[in-house]
Amino acid sequence: MGHDPGPERLTFLDGPLPSRFRLRGVTLQPGCTRPFIEEEWDDALVVVESGEVELECRAGMRRRFPAGAIMWLQGMNLYAIHNPGAAPTVLSAVSRRLPGGPTG
Repeated sequence: MGHDPGPERLTFLDGPLPSRFRLRGVTLQPGCTRPFIEEEWDDALVVVESGEVELECRAGMRRRFPAGAIMWLQGMNLYAIHNPGAAPTVLSAVSRRLPGGPTG
């Protein structure tokens, strides 16, 4: 019997994306907090590539997501993004390149 590596996880870091998409990586060091700025996450599908992330809403409630979690952060009324773990958290965000929009 072979070793079962477990379910496949979505990652955006394995290879190039089609040119109509853009990839942005965000790394949070252990214990760090990043203010949530809605415009940074517009139209982005976000994957927790490694570590874990904790999302804090403006009402103060928090929810933790492990590596492999897939999120849409628009319209969530978030206040901050935290790394509650002991290792760096890596997030990848993929969004469409819109005509006349940023190219990078």
